[in-house]
Amino acid sequence: MDIDPLEIIYDAAVAMAEGFLANLPQIGIALVVMVLTPLVSGLIRALVAKVMKRAKVRRALITLATNLIGIVSWIVGVAVAVIIIFPSVTPAQFIAGLGLTSVAIGFAFKDVFENFLAGVIILAREKMQIGDVIECEGVYGRIENIWIRETHVRRVDGELVIVPNAFLFQNPLRIQTDAADIRQELVVGVDYDTDLPLARDTLKAALESCENVLKDKERAVQCIEFGGSSIDFQMLWWCDSQPASQRKAFDEVAFAVKRELDKAGITIPFPQSTLSFRPEAQPITIANGAAANDRAEA
Repeated sequence: MDIDPLEIIYDAAVAMAEGFLANLPQIGIALVVMVLTPLVSGLIRALVAKVMKRAKVRRALITLATNLIGIVSWIVGVAVAVIIIFPSVTPAQFIAGLGLTSVAIGFAFKDVFENFLAGVIILAREKMQIGDVIECEGVYGRIENIWIRETHVRRVDGELVIVPNAFLFQNPLRIQTDAADIRQELVVGVDYDTDLPLARDTLKAALESCENVLKDKERAVQCIEFGGSSIDFQMLWWCDSQPASQRKAFDEVAFAVKRELDKAGITIPFPQSTLSFRPEAQPITIANGAAANDRAEA
């Protein structure tokens, strides 16, 4: 019996065409479902976000809820489209196949899912919010958005840094604006001839004169060290935790310190070294050659 390859290919193509035409209504309905999926998802997300905002839910939790709704909506939409095109596929079979597929995809896209889970945890916790200023392993700036897989951090110079959520989850993270106020410090050195009580009172007066230093928080001036060329005082004060406010407060305190010290006639010394001419401080001359040997023999 002769086998005609062209005839086999032709019969297969005809069967495929007939099957496609027979399933064309189902394919059309499936396409409509896929088109409607993002629209329905968007409406549900907007409604949920509106309700949660009225309930004064944290912005991060609203973002988490809307992102999860979007993911679930696409899963449901794809499942419905597949079942419409292939009526023999039951929901149980689809879920089982989705589970096996998820395992394979999980191995292939481990980092993606790691960032996804980290994003869910970050969005669910209270301590890091959109608008906070953070610092993490050299990344410093204000959080603009927290997405499921990444976080957008706007640096102080205006550049945008896109940080994987797993990076923020695995490394120590400083949230500079977690509290409304933050403590600052400045170390000021005065000359060794200075009257120390006068120096301390002068530095306290400098703090008192600053508008950006919080008056209801503790302010302190303490002597902390006898340095190489100065006696050092540590000044501590509280100000607003926003970076711009911190810079403004520090600048104001620095100017006030210089002004008050000048009024009191107190000098901020330059680094200096003391030369000693005591006999024991004289260098030892090391002789060489025959002269050294002669001294050793003597």
